[in-house]
Amino acid sequence: MTKISMTVNGKARSVDVPDNTLLVDYIRENLRLTGTHVGCDTSQCGACVVHVDGQAVKSCTMLAAAAQGAEVTTIEGVAAGKDDLHPMQTAFKENHGLQCGFCTPGMIMTATDMVKRYKEAGKTLDEDAIREELEGNICRCTGYHNIVKSIADGASKMA
Repeated sequence: MTKISMTVNGKARSVDVPDNTLLVDYIRENLRLTGTHVGCDTSQCGACVVHVDGQAVKSCTMLAAAAQGAEVTTIEGVAAGKDDLHPMQTAFKENHGLQCGFCTPGMIMTATDMVKRYKEAGKTLDEDAIREELEGNICRCTGYHNIVKSIADGASKMA
């Protein structure tokens, strides 16, 4: 067992977990934050993306112990308040960027990281860049058109 401490969605958390506990399992099973999904267990689909110290990470490939002392943000923590939506969430809603919704939390977490990185680098986030950045996220329902449209709109709302 390993005692881990981290901040998740602004709240300090500390617990003993088995050494082989994945971050996604800690988030879902210990914290009951079920917006982070497990889709493939092989780091292929991106449904489990969270932010660790401000960077998008596939939580199915990271041990919870590796997040010791980190600041972790899940889909439940991206909005400013309980009754608010993050601009990227609003964009997904307004642009029909989801169908079944299973991949949506990971898409939104990837998208917010993508927008932040492109802004910091002073680069343009166009459709081709969005599609390339989404290579690690799989959606089985859509043709990605509305997801790409949502991310572009969300990027403008985050400006």
